[in-house]
Amino acid sequence: MAYETLLYETAGRIARITLNRPERLNAIGAKMPGEIRAAVERANADDAIHVIILAGAGRGFCSGYDLKDFAETKGENPGVQSMPWDPMIDFGFMKRCTDDFFSLWRSYKPVICKVHGYAVAGGSDIALCADIVIMAEDAKIGYPPARVWGCPTTAMWVYRLGAEKAKRMLLTGDLVDGRQAKEMGLVYDAVPASELDAAVDALAQRMAGVPKNQLMMQKLMINQAYENMGLATTQMFATLFDGITRHSPEGMWFKSYSEEHGFHEAVRLRDSGEPIPGSKR
Repeated sequence: MAYETLLYETAGRIARITLNRPERLNAIGAKMPGEIRAAVERANADDAIHVIILAGAGRGFCSGYDLKDFAETKGENPGVQSMPWDPMIDFGFMKRCTDDFFSLWRSYKPVICKVHGYAVAGGSDIALCADIVIMAEDAKIGYPPARVWGCPTTAMWVYRLGAEKAKRMLLTGDLVDGRQAKEMGLVYDAVPASELDAAVDALAQRMAGVPKNQLMMQKLMINQAYENMGLATTQMFATLFDGITRHSPEGMWFKSYSEEHGFHEAVRLRDSGEPIPGSKR
C-alpha cells in the first residue's frame, strides 16, 4: 500500500509508522488521519508484528492540523462553514478524524509514540492516543487552540492527567517540555534527545518478546477501565465543542484575521494573552 502522508516499515516484530510531511512539520492534512488508521490496521493484520512505534520525520513529531490550509484559505473548508453552520456536518468530519487517531488506542498491538521537536494541538491528540509516550527532554507538547479555535477531541488530557492538571493545561493553552510532561504524569518518560531513539527501541524490543495474545489482553483490560469511566461520551462532547469553537464569535474572528493577516499572526495574537478583539466574553 502506498501512503502520501506517512511511511510504514517493519523489522522483526516491530512496525514503524512515521508521519512524513516534514516540510510542514508533519501537519495534519485531509489524508493523514485515514492513513494512520490504515497503517495501524495493517500492523494489526500482520501476524509477525507485536509492537508499533509511531514517530515523525524531520524537525518534529506533529504541529497539529494544517491550519494554514484550514484557517488562512478564504471561504469554507472542512473545518469552517459559512453561518449559519450545521454542527452535525462538522461533527461528522471531526469524529472521523478522532476515530482515525483513536485506532492507535484501540490497536490490539501496543503503540509507543516517540516525540521530538513538537507535538502540539492535533499533534498532541495523536501522541496521547498511543499507549506509551516517550519524549525528548527539550520537546514541547500542549494544546494552544484551547485558547481559541479548538477543543482536544480525543479528550486524553483529562484521562492522563486528572482534572486539575488537565485544567491547568487546557485553561491556558500553554506548552510544556518533555521534563515537565514527565513530572506531571502526561508522558511515561523524557530523555535527552540524543538518547530518544535508543530508549524507544529498548522498550519496544522488551514488549516484542511478549506473546501477542498476552499483549492484547493486558491492553484491552486497561483500556476497558477508561471506557467504563465514560471515555466515548467525553469524546462526543469534546468533538462537538471543537466545532463550536471554530464557529463562535471568537472562532470566526480567528478565521477572518488569519485570512487577512496570516495564520501565524493570528496565532501570535491568540497566544499573547491580550483580549481577543471584539470579544466581550
